[in-house]
Amino acid sequence: MHNTGDNEMKKKYYSWQDVERAADSIVAQMCKDQWCPEYIVGINRGGLPLAMLLSHKLDVKMYTVDIQLRDGKDNDCESNLWLAEWAFGYNYPEETGITGARWDPKLRKKILVVDDINDSGATFNWLVNDWQSSCLPGEDSAWNAVWDNSTRFAVMTENLASDFEQVRYSWDEVNKAEDNSWLVWPWETDNKRGKE
Repeated sequence: MHNTGDNEMKKKYYSWQDVERAADSIVAQMCKDQWCPEYIVGINRGGLPLAMLLSHKLDVKMYTVDIQLRDGKDNDCESNLWLAEWAFGYNYPEETGITGARWDPKLRKKILVVDDINDSGATFNWLVNDWQSSCLPGEDSAWNAVWDNSTRFAVMTENLASDFEQVRYSWDEVNKAEDNSWLVWPWETDNKRGKE
């Protein structure tokens, strides 16, 4: 990571080596927790490099979800409800042979949702609200058991001022309430200094 001087807007540059370090750190944190996902979900676009690395390191299948909340618009967001059904343990009796229940905790899949940063919390909050309201709404107590148990969140950088407090795994921290530096990722075109 590199910081620019004080004469211009402060920028914090991340390198590809930082992304590798973040992936290794997140894997180590999950091992310490004795928790390993069955699926990884990368948030398009910023979460995809880290999600891909984690997918390879853990040999776990990866999916993507497109959540773009620029300018307060959420009409370009993708609702992958089959992922919500997996996280929740939705029961398909014709497949499972389990009758009499719409969901079963034993059917829940462990899912790790990955993004580059938990900035304001809006992206993760959108996903939580979408999954809960679209897949078995009204089952709030059961959904509360999903978050942080079968479904966890990981980011390269955690903003300590975010209003989403359920990120379990992170590598770096910032506090944008105190330091609103512009974070520059190695995949962004204006990253001239991200090389080490």
